[in-house]
Amino acid sequence: MKKFEYTDKKDTRSGFGAGIYELGKTNPNVVALTADLAGSLKLDAFIKDFPDRFIQCGIAEANMIGVSAGLTIGGHIPFATTFANFATGRVYDQIRQSVAYSEKNVKICASHSGLTLGEDGATHQILEDLGMMKMLPNMTVINTCDYNQTKAATIAIAEHVGPVYLRFGRPVLPVFTPADEKFVIGKAWHMNEGDACSVFVTGNLVWEAVLAGEMLSAEGIEIDLINIHTIKPLDQEAILNSVKKTGCAVSVEEHNIWGGLGESIAHVLAQNLPRPQEFVGTKDTFGESGTPDQLLEKYGLKASYIADAVKRAIARK
Repeated sequence: MKKFEYTDKKDTRSGFGAGIYELGKTNPNVVALTADLAGSLKLDAFIKDFPDRFIQCGIAEANMIGVSAGLTIGGHIPFATTFANFATGRVYDQIRQSVAYSEKNVKICASHSGLTLGEDGATHQILEDLGMMKMLPNMTVINTCDYNQTKAATIAIAEHVGPVYLRFGRPVLPVFTPADEKFVIGKAWHMNEGDACSVFVTGNLVWEAVLAGEMLSAEGIEIDLINIHTIKPLDQEAILNSVKKTGCAVSVEEHNIWGGLGESIAHVLAQNLPRPQEFVGTKDTFGESGTPDQLLEKYGLKASYIADAVKRAIARK
């Protein structure tokens, strides 16, 4: 297994804050909006230096989406920010009608996704958002893995014309992706070459997959590890090339297995290359209150569970 080093740990939402601040300096059309969560979304630097391009919408997420759609008509690039639960579930109708259907150039940027926002509990831990957003026509869906990748993705989506859902999180994670790597929408990152099993992982669990790869490598099992940061459009070529080599797959996500990354991969394999697949994700359940580490353990999302899934997939070849 290729060795991935890190020298720092940061939260991915801070990567978003750094990215939108860079955009503030380089792109005068970028406007930041939030629903009373400027601090949580790390917008302070942007607000300080570009106050005329910041709109505080208050606790009115549906209105924020409507305002964002309207801003695009004048050529602005609105970044609508709030927690993932409120960015999707609370405002789905507004997104569907005013953004996706109308193909408005709105960037919906969602923090505190998945289980790892922790103690806030099930009412805030949305585990369905990737599925909800990928089903919308015209919507690009991105789920980043660390500070650097989130910063790069934030900058990249400003250049992309069309609706985007960018998902990131609250926990502090190792920073292991290259700081200068350009983010390419729809192009998976092949992290490790192996022929035992294809492991497709997204978001906060990429580091857990790296740790799983190290565990397996110590047993002589080399995985083909691929970071699927773009859920839609999906890099089908990367998926098929990998599974042709390994003969089996494991999908890993901090999301319900119904509707998420794993389901998208299963669709690709069913149509083109039927092979055994194991799913690591939450199993048709809501979350609960606890620390991020406790929740990842309870819901079977830690490195050891990924390693076990790989062995099950190999046994089914």
